[in-house]
Amino acid sequence: MTSLLRLLARCLRTARHSGHTRTGATMTGADRAAAAGPSMIDIRPARLPLRDVLSLGVLRLRTRPTRAVLSALGISIGVATMVVVVGIPASSKQALADEMASLGTNLLKVQKTGDIGGQRSADLPEQAAAMAARIGPVEATAAVAKLPAVSVRRSDKVAVGETSGVSVVTARGDFRTALGARAHAGALPGGAGEEFPTVVLGAQAAQRLGITDLTPRDGSAGPQVRVGDHWFTVTGILTTMPLLPEMDSAAIVSWPAAKHLLGFDGHPSIVYVRAKESALDDVRAVLGATVNPQNPSDVAVSRPSDALRAKQMTETTFSSLFLGLAGVALLVGGVGVANTMVISVLERRTEIGLRRALGAGRGQIRIQFLTESVVLCLLGGVAGVLLGVAGTAGYAATQDWPTVLPLPAVLGGLGAALAVGTLAGLYPAVRASRLTPTEALASS
Repeated sequence: MTSLLRLLARCLRTARHSGHTRTGATMTGADRAAAAGPSMIDIRPARLPLRDVLSLGVLRLRTRPTRAVLSALGISIGVATMVVVVGIPASSKQALADEMASLGTNLLKVQKTGDIGGQRSADLPEQAAAMAARIGPVEATAAVAKLPAVSVRRSDKVAVGETSGVSVVTARGDFRTALGARAHAGALPGGAGEEFPTVVLGAQAAQRLGITDLTPRDGSAGPQVRVGDHWFTVTGILTTMPLLPEMDSAAIVSWPAAKHLLGFDGHPSIVYVRAKESALDDVRAVLGATVNPQNPSDVAVSRPSDALRAKQMTETTFSSLFLGLAGVALLVGGVGVANTMVISVLERRTEIGLRRALGAGRGQIRIQFLTESVVLCLLGGVAGVLLGVAGTAGYAATQDWPTVLPLPAVLGGLGAALAVGTLAGLYPAVRASRLTPTEALASS
């Protein structure tokens, strides 16, 4: 069989060269046909169209699916690793950003500087919160004032000094948006009916006062506590506030009731301002002069929290280590594909020899093997992207994170698969194209 193939290749090569021989420049077509004999056969090389060459490159993958799957597995793992190691940190950063935003990374705290050197600093104006709200990037404000001379008790039978560690404050404004307050039961401070003597308890204050249920009993309006010399109805219980732990042990009375019943002068102790994070530094620069134009030096404005700096660092720090691991996985997958293509060239030397003997050019052989390598890696890349998306979504769901899939990671995975396929198939394709028909058939 081998001798027959060698003889066929030799005859075809001789015929191809002799077919181009001309008996004379002035011979007509009829003369050439008449002069043609058994020893002069006009055989021209059969050049396949590019579409057929590409089909040949894909044909091998269809006939050997198991090998194709195993070869593409390394690429799939590498691309899936790239998508996962970019998607999971992105989802984690988004969850962290949402949590930090709820904790007040864009919150500023305004209060008077305090008494220094025997000089008393001016109190904040009564309308300080309203004036701060006029700043464009400000989203919400809330004013809080401490009432140190007022105590809260569960009953009038309890001594005035027995407050169980519960302080009394008054507040007004957008308590939910500005401070991230949430009601465990009932309503938040500053709601409807604040002109009445009502109080909202912090999480720890409610426990210390023994109030866990706001359901009215015996026809009463609900549980009541003694604030100073007056009875106040409990209208709400707050959840724990990580941003303001002092509020957890406070009884928050309505602003009008504090002025009318508890001798409150109307000057807030602290004004909380929540602004757009991108304009936080600008708001901080003008906040003092805005809330107290007459005495801006008597106003102290807090800096952004350390959590904000940590958030900014997480946004600018890239997971280079994980991307490096993904690159290693892609490299290993590319080596596997290159190895498969080299073995394919060795196994298909007879096919290459016959195709070369029948007129296939070196460029067609290169395109065929390069197409096979690129398609193989692209299939692995698509499978890897799907695996990476599924892995990212599954892990984010188990951690209760939002699923974030950066588009550059997905496109980068497919681009990396294409690049690996091109590089992995380049050497085997060139090696296959350099095989002469006799060399390829002789080694089969």
